[in-house]
Amino acid sequence: MLDELKSATNNLKAKAADLSNILNVQEKKKRLGELESQVSGPDLWKDQQRAKQLLQEKKGLEKEISTWEELINGTEDLATLIEMAKEDDEKELKAEFDELVKKAAELELSALLGGEYDRGNAIFSINAGAGGTDAQDWAQILLRMYTRWAEHKGYKVEMPEVAYGEGAGLKGVTLVISGLYAYGYLKTEVGIHRLVRISPFSSEGKRHTSFAAIEVIPEISEDVKVEIDPKDLKIDTYRASGPGGQHVNKTDSAIRITHIPTGLVAQSQSDRSQHANRDSAMRILKARLYEMMLAQRKDKIEELRGEKKKIEWGSQIRSYVFQPYTMVKDHRTGTEMGNVQAVIDGDLDKFIEAALRKGSSHAK
Repeated sequence: MLDELKSATNNLKAKAADLSNILNVQEKKKRLGELESQVSGPDLWKDQQRAKQLLQEKKGLEKEISTWEELINGTEDLATLIEMAKEDDEKELKAEFDELVKKAAELELSALLGGEYDRGNAIFSINAGAGGTDAQDWAQILLRMYTRWAEHKGYKVEMPEVAYGEGAGLKGVTLVISGLYAYGYLKTEVGIHRLVRISPFSSEGKRHTSFAAIEVIPEISEDVKVEIDPKDLKIDTYRASGPGGQHVNKTDSAIRITHIPTGLVAQSQSDRSQHANRDSAMRILKARLYEMMLAQRKDKIEELRGEKKKIEWGSQIRSYVFQPYTMVKDHRTGTEMGNVQAVIDGDLDKFIEAALRKGSSHAK
């Protein structure tokens, strides 16, 4: 057993060395030094949006570099311990090895996230499709699922846009999910998500199928220039409302911005400040305009948004079945999980990682 563990540890040491080159660790250390200089400057918070981006990048690089260093040092230490170990030490050493394997898998996943926008924030939309009230309820369940997933990752979640259903659930919602690799992970979720269950809104007790669509685009940094003529904008104010249409604010603080030439709309009602809602809506509008510009170049459309499909039967990327059995299955990768409730509670990494790995193999 110790001989097997020694061999496996040596292989892991070699993998850690390879990851140094794949992840460009030395370049990232150099970039981290530059960021440390920038964030320590006296003018950091004069541009709050840029300051947040720099701090987010710094935090992400620190985590990635420290994980790699823990892997390198850990495999060295473990190899030394194995040389001096006795049979009684096997269980403890195997546990240490398993922890290092997890760190290596985490770094391998980071290596798959090398796209132009992968490290950045995501603008994430859920829209109810075919299925009436059940579909709107399904959209709300998905909102809870992705919010829990994001919070588990340590991401910040904002909800600038939401349209509530008449009876229950949501017609649609837009989130801004901020954190390192938020877009890189969530871009794998683009497509139609199908729910099969006994409808809580039907007295007949029959199985019901509902659909909702996920769309994801990257939030655009301040470095990317998107020219927007103020004359092309129609700006409306309104009162933010909650489920059932009741007002949640007594002032017209919610903002809706329409880009007249394209018809694109962005809105925000999450803040009590009209100014803050305007800034939020403009961030979303800028990202949607940039996406439209890139989509006009055919080679970019699938990378950023995926092929648009009707929100109905036959086009789903993943099915969530509650009856007659329990199963979540991703139709692109074949990945399955029998514990539906765990998935609904935000346990999505297995599906996301499978999609990233499959995408990487296709790229090769």
